[in-house]
Amino acid sequence: MAQANLARPSKIIADRLSRCRRQMKKHRISAYLISSPTDSFYLAGFSGEDSAVLLTPKEVHLITDRRFEESSRKECPWAKAWMRKGMLNDEIANVSKALKIKSLAIQSQYMSVASHAALKKLIRSTRLTNAPTILSDMRQVKSSAELVTMRKAIRVAEDAFVAMRKSIRVGQTELALAARLEYEMKLRGASGASFPTICAEGPNAALPHASPGSRRVKRGSAVLFDWGAKIGGYCSDLTRMVFIGSMPRKLEVVYSIVLEAQQRAIAAIRPGRRMCDIDAVARDHITGAGYGEAFGHGLGHGLGLNVHEAPSLSWRSKEKLVAGMVVTVEPGVYLPGVGGIRIEDDVLVTPNGRSVMSRLGKNPEDAIIRIGR
Repeated sequence: MAQANLARPSKIIADRLSRCRRQMKKHRISAYLISSPTDSFYLAGFSGEDSAVLLTPKEVHLITDRRFEESSRKECPWAKAWMRKGMLNDEIANVSKALKIKSLAIQSQYMSVASHAALKKLIRSTRLTNAPTILSDMRQVKSSAELVTMRKAIRVAEDAFVAMRKSIRVGQTELALAARLEYEMKLRGASGASFPTICAEGPNAALPHASPGSRRVKRGSAVLFDWGAKIGGYCSDLTRMVFIGSMPRKLEVVYSIVLEAQQRAIAAIRPGRRMCDIDAVARDHITGAGYGEAFGHGLGHGLGLNVHEAPSLSWRSKEKLVAGMVVTVEPGVYLPGVGGIRIEDDVLVTPNGRSVMSRLGKNPEDAIIRIGR
């Protein structure tokens, strides 16, 4: 049985619902099942798990369970709530039958083949169709309110890094430094890290997604930090290098190459430019310097409620930048057995160009620190 009251959604949520419904009408969708937790939060403000939002032209139906009954009343009291007792698919079928839905658009990328088959069997009278990427597309362009929250997430991540950096001592492990960085973010109000923090000393930095381990910081170490803070559901994502005492000679030239590649790519960002063309600016510079084979990933990615989301700032994408997008710009060069250099900033695409949202220094002198034993 559905539960509802006369509350109204906030202006932000109402606007998103309206825009989503316009897209539904454009694609001739009469009922849209949102099973992605991130999209449910974006569209309805609901933060629970193992739930779904069913959107029709006139109503919002929240399908969840008793664990989230109280939170659903606080987060989206204007939605019609259906409290399931059994499996989620069973209640989706019950709601579809109760609303006499003939065609239901689903987010197939968030539903397993087995779950899709089970749901199709439960509601034979309802035709299941694959929904277009309506919410993914909407989320690419950030509102002013979203940007305020994202800037907070960036500031928290930066302030935490500055505090952690002051605590670095010879002999500390990668794990200890990563834990300290996450601790400093939480002290400053982060709900958590955007993703598991990367701290990679020496040769470990040659692994783009290295996991912190027992390697210890020593004099002459090159240490890569890749981290982010989550505030209000929104992520930040930054990468900086730290050199203990001095920069290793083998990495001096590489650092300047990566920094120049990043700065050139950022300067090229503006609305209408293709993603692959921005990637090429950085990649061509690194390739021209003789390290093209050592840059094996895309230049960056979209950032928002997920740390990796659309768009993809890589050689694979011919999509164009749009004002309001937030992307990371993170070229890297990785030398097995030696180490790696990556520098990453969060960049807003503005109507006339770009604005770098992150502020941490990244010149070579900013990266070198003097520490005691």
